[in-house]
Amino acid sequence: MGHREDLLEGAKRCLLEKGYARTTARDIVAASGANLASIGYHYGSKDALMRQAIIASGEEWGAGVTQAPAVGEGTEKGDADPLERFAAVWDAVLQRIATEREFIAAQVEVLGLLPRDAALREAIGEVLPEGGEGLVAVFEGVPDAEVDPETARIVGSFYQALLTGLMVQSLLTPDAMPSGRDLATALRRVTAGEVLKGK
Repeated sequence: MGHREDLLEGAKRCLLEKGYARTTARDIVAASGANLASIGYHYGSKDALMRQAIIASGEEWGAGVTQAPAVGEGTEKGDADPLERFAAVWDAVLQRIATEREFIAAQVEVLGLLPRDAALREAIGEVLPEGGEGLVAVFEGVPDAEVDPETARIVGSFYQALLTGLMVQSLLTPDAMPSGRDLATALRRVTAGEVLKGK
């Protein structure tokens, strides 16, 4: 790898170990083996590098979810009831959430910074539609290319809202997290108007 790639890998490590806001340029240099000047040369600033690190980390984490066995085994489109697939995919996602707490903490930290950091908000806003498209593809068991923009916007936003909420909940009450089946049951009850009937 060159200095640019080394810096990004170092920044991603710092993101997990120190968090987004507490990482300094010197931390990244120590983690990457590069030098301070190379941050400015390759990324313009430490903040720009950290924005790239949070986006790259999120993309890698999302790609890992698509590789989880629970997503791919017996849950392809047409092979399973939609709620069964919904439950299976969420179980895979929830397993990642439970075992990668440093990543989750970094993601939630960044959410709190968005109202006061326009550049960070813009950078994440640019990749948000792609993230929604990816979630739809995973949950529906189809290639990203088959997800139309309107579905990505509407259904992808639904999945993103659930994912964000579950990430926050995992930090607050890790012992009270729902299962994929719990989420599927909740969805069925809400859409069937059975929320207050205890069915």
